Amino acid sequence: MKYRSYVVIAIGTTLIASLLQLAVPQLLGAAVDDALGLLGNSNESASSIREALVQTALLLLVVSILRGFFTLIHNYTGEAVGHMIAYDLRLAFYDKLQKLSFSFHDKVHTGELITRGMLDLEGVRMFFSTGVVRLFLLTVLIGVGAYLLLSKDLLLGALSLSFVPFVAWRSAIARLKLRRLWLALQERMGIIGRIMDENLTGIRVVRAFGAENYELKKYKIAADQALELADQRIKTRVASTTIMTYAYFLAMGMVLWIGGLRVQEGSLTIGALTEFLAFMTILQLPVRQLGLLVNSFARASTTGRRLFEVLDFNASISDLPHAKILDLNEGKVRFENVSFKYGGNDSPLTLNKIYFEVKRGQSLGIVGPPGSGKSTITHLLSRFYDVSDGKITIDGQDIREVTLESLRSHVLTVPQDPFLFTSSLESNIAYGNPWANDNSISDAARTARIDTFIENLPDRYGTLVGERGVSLSGGQKQRIALARIAILKPSILIFDDSTSAIDAETERQIREFLKTPMQFSTTIIISHRLRSLIGADEIIFLENGIIVERGSHKQLLSMNGKYAELYKAQNHLYDE
Repeated sequence: MKYRSYVVIAIGTTLIASLLQLAVPQLLGAAVDDALGLLGNSNESASSIREALVQTALLLLVVSILRGFFTLIHNYTGEAVGHMIAYDLRLAFYDKLQKLSFSFHDKVHTGELITRGMLDLEGVRMFFSTGVVRLFLLTVLIGVGAYLLLSKDLLLGALSLSFVPFVAWRSAIARLKLRRLWLALQERMGIIGRIMDENLTGIRVVRAFGAENYELKKYKIAADQALELADQRIKTRVASTTIMTYAYFLAMGMVLWIGGLRVQEGSLTIGALTEFLAFMTILQLPVRQLGLLVNSFARASTTGRRLFEVLDFNASISDLPHAKILDLNEGKVRFENVSFKYGGNDSPLTLNKIYFEVKRGQSLGIVGPPGSGKSTITHLLSRFYDVSDGKITIDGQDIREVTLESLRSHVLTVPQDPFLFTSSLESNIAYGNPWANDNSISDAARTARIDTFIENLPDRYGTLVGERGVSLSGGQKQRIALARIAILKPSILIFDDSTSAIDAETERQIREFLKTPMQFSTTIIISHRLRSLIGADEIIFLENGIIVERGSHKQLLSMNGKYAELYKAQNHLYDE
């Protein structure tokens, strides 16, 4: 165990504090008998009894101070272990999210993952201090205390501990109920997180359609359901704790009654009876907290299962044991009869028998109606998904047999909807190369035709970009994304409709600036604007995942097919 020394200290000091706490009833019993001796109930001299009483009082004070000291240590180390474990789990969870494939994120909502990485992780964190340490404390108090009391008086000892089996039974029942309620509550909190995430992400859509009341009602319904579950959980815990406390006081009443009769008979001293009652008083708080202990185990088992479902999940896309680093020479990308489907065996094919080849200095244009599979090609080339059939090679190397890090360092995509971080423009441009100097950043911005806009800002490249780039227009965000790619000079470059929000003149200028770097890259251009594809060496027209036409711009026009029809329609719009 990584934090073994802390765990040993926490458990060790818990044991010492528990044993010292068990010494308190014995000292109190002796003190009571000594005090009664001073009242004339003893044959010993008053001075010797007074001396014994003072010694007992001093010893009780020392024991109490030591118990407080060791309790402080076990509380501190118990909390420290929980926080250190949470720190490791937090990093492991975040690291796992970075490695999980797109197919996992397609099925799990972001809000749900945030809930698991925060609320569920907090339930696991608290388990050591509120569960494990408290369990050791209660075990020692009951186990050692039971031995001491039963050896002193079997009947009174049994009565003092009579409430323990009943408490254990009620705890087991409560644990099962609380575990079910915790699971339901955490799932409901995940739904609340998802609703809030969607609302904040699409806040402009909400405001544009005046849907604030609808969103509030939707959130309130989920919050009410979570509140109802929380209320059930509290009622279960409080009811269980109340019944257990009642059993405790019933047992104490029995001890007081039977012990009182023994004192009257003279077979038991008042000090001994005080020892039994003091021991039960010491047990009162742990017994009352037994509901919290049960709650801690229930919460940890539930939240831990949800957390480790993610940590133990095997990513569908990962490096093979024999994976090698991609050895790039010609930069030749080849799709060999590639077929792909997003779902199971019964799902329709998104791509069907796709074949093409493009190498360094060449460009391939891809066009087709929405849903034809254009963007899927980029996802497969970056190996965000694995092909269902066929294979993709780069310089003859199957991309499934090379490391993901080496593959994605050579294959870069400029997406249609670029994501910008809440950071400076400089940091966003240099995201792929944080060590880039100022000249490289400004050159990349000039290539993307965004330099003039940045230079006119008050803080220039230090200007802070709002969340997801909300302070920028669509075209400006796309140009920032282009600059981010330009600074890296990738070997294989994919434009996934990345100039859709840029006017035709700016797009022409960007293409002109990119001509030189594109000579040293293998380029794939996906666009719904055919003017972006005119200069491509080959253009393929996709429909329903099938290549229905292919050739150069002139060849496709001469075919007078779907491409030519689309080209005429777009030219007609431009002419208008």
